[in-house]
Amino acid sequence: MNDMNWLAIYPELLLLAMALVVALVDLWCKTRWPAYWLTQGTLAVVAGMHYAYVDLPAIYAMQDMMVSDSLGHLLGFFAALAVLVSLVYARPYAAERDMLKGELFTLSLFSLLGISVMLSANNFLVMYLGLELMSLSLYALTALRRDHAPATEAAMKYFVLGALASGFLLYGLSMMYGATGSLDIPRVFEAIATGQINQAVLALGLVFVVSGVAFKLGAVPFHMWVPDVYHGAPTAVTLLIAGAPKLAAFAMMFRLLVEGLLGLAGDWQQMVVLLSVGSMFIGNVAAIAQTNLKRMLAYSTISNIGFVLLGFAPTVIAGNTLSAANGYGSALFYIVTYVFTTLGTFGTILLLSRQGFEADQIDDFKGLAKRSPFFAGVMAIFMFSLAGIPPTVGFFAKLSVLQAIVTTNVTGYIVLAVIAVVLSLVGAFYYLRLVKVMYFDEPTDTSTIAAPIDMRALLAVNGFAVLLFGILPGGLMDLCAGAVVNALRS
Repeated sequence: MNDMNWLAIYPELLLLAMALVVALVDLWCKTRWPAYWLTQGTLAVVAGMHYAYVDLPAIYAMQDMMVSDSLGHLLGFFAALAVLVSLVYARPYAAERDMLKGELFTLSLFSLLGISVMLSANNFLVMYLGLELMSLSLYALTALRRDHAPATEAAMKYFVLGALASGFLLYGLSMMYGATGSLDIPRVFEAIATGQINQAVLALGLVFVVSGVAFKLGAVPFHMWVPDVYHGAPTAVTLLIAGAPKLAAFAMMFRLLVEGLLGLAGDWQQMVVLLSVGSMFIGNVAAIAQTNLKRMLAYSTISNIGFVLLGFAPTVIAGNTLSAANGYGSALFYIVTYVFTTLGTFGTILLLSRQGFEADQIDDFKGLAKRSPFFAGVMAIFMFSLAGIPPTVGFFAKLSVLQAIVTTNVTGYIVLAVIAVVLSLVGAFYYLRLVKVMYFDEPTDTSTIAAPIDMRALLAVNGFAVLLFGILPGGLMDLCAGAVVNALRS
């Protein structure tokens, strides 16, 4: 085993180098196009590198502080793709608001670098460093539109609450280090497995760790930043926050709770169940009262995170790899498909936005089917997917998570599945309300919808993918389950 093994971190090295190059290119070029296309090319190459490494066996590097495995590369591929798609959707909006500048591209690459470090982390401190790099980049992006008071306010709220959550996480990790004597995730797992560790210290540290992870996911009761930041941030930045960082939060939860703290599963599973039910209830009920579409989607995010957490609830009960892969694989499939559905949803909002008009109210979508039947249809597909209506991928994602908890044959989990279904029916109301507004209300705006051809084409591909993976989900589901099994074995 090579203690350094630079091969394992080639994608991260490329991202670091190109973020610096993009900053210099933007400094010396009079137009933004070279920096934009250089950024997109970098993201495409990084996504290709991650995809090429998906089937390779796990490699440990940097004195075992980082791991290159199937799970990390699969999530890295989707994260790079999510940032690439986000920048395509964001470009017209950013150009009209004087945001299409080097800072947007450089900070996007640095946030992806932080995400990549989190995906590959095999050490508590490396995980924390990746988290801070991602978070600081997103704080700066939120405040990128300096002349916009709501964006500045959202950035301040995000920063203060994010710092508090980071403190929770760091304090919990320090207690784990004090109890086990190691910062390496596999060593922590082995120390807990001996049963010789002070259980009171572990339990207290676990509470802080789960709280920090729940904040980054946006789960109740650590959700207070989500609606304010989604609403206040420029829509282009909201898109960046709603996409790839959710994949990083999933990886953080998997690396810390499953790979490191599996011996405490009996404790953190109870916390996860409470977080899951609370998120689904508060998210769906609060979304009904929203008139601002970005706030509605923020509460939708909270409720969908509840479904992701549901996949972590029962899987350690049976104590075998198969049941674990079923639950974690379903949760991974859910978060991946949810991210790309969300990207398309915010992409449509950006499509309708123009100079001086944000298109972030539900009423702004009135009569969209009469103005543009095609984009109304694409938006309807995204809403149906978020609601879990067949044949979209959202239906199969919800079904796979429910199947994972029902097949445990434990009464408590079956009751949990029933609660999830009922709350999903409640959530369907506010998704279908937007469809009703688009198809049955008279338009208040009859202006022509203008957007670049690349944005229109990508939205069409995005909508088609949501349908395709709903009809043929097997390949992606197998890929997710395989990545989880390989991560559990390594």
